[in-house]
Amino acid sequence: MELRGVLRIDPAVVRKIAERAADTTDGTTRVTRALTGARGASATVTGAGGSVSVRVDLALRYPAPVRDVVARVRDRVTAEVERLTSYRVVGVDVVVSALLPEPPRARVE
Repeated sequence: MELRGVLRIDPAVVRKIAERAADTTDGTTRVTRALTGARGASATVTGAGGSVSVRVDLALRYPAPVRDVVARVRDRVTAEVERLTSYRVVGVDVVVSALLPEPPRARVE
């Protein structure tokens, strides 16, 4: 069998996959700040070999059921990281840093 080489996926790539997966989960939202604009989930990835752990810091929409949304975030981050990288996700820690109400809808008169 011929060896072709080694594939190494930079942790920054895994981090971006995790952040996108978290941001596209129903119930999460972006935090808007006056100076920095909108910011979505922030992830940290650690691990070696083919296994990684992920920590995601994010905001949820109020009044979303926190436990349910966090479970969906964990599932989605795990599925997307494993699907796109073939790495094994050994854990996803989620920190909910804010609960934000839905933005008011524009009134039509």
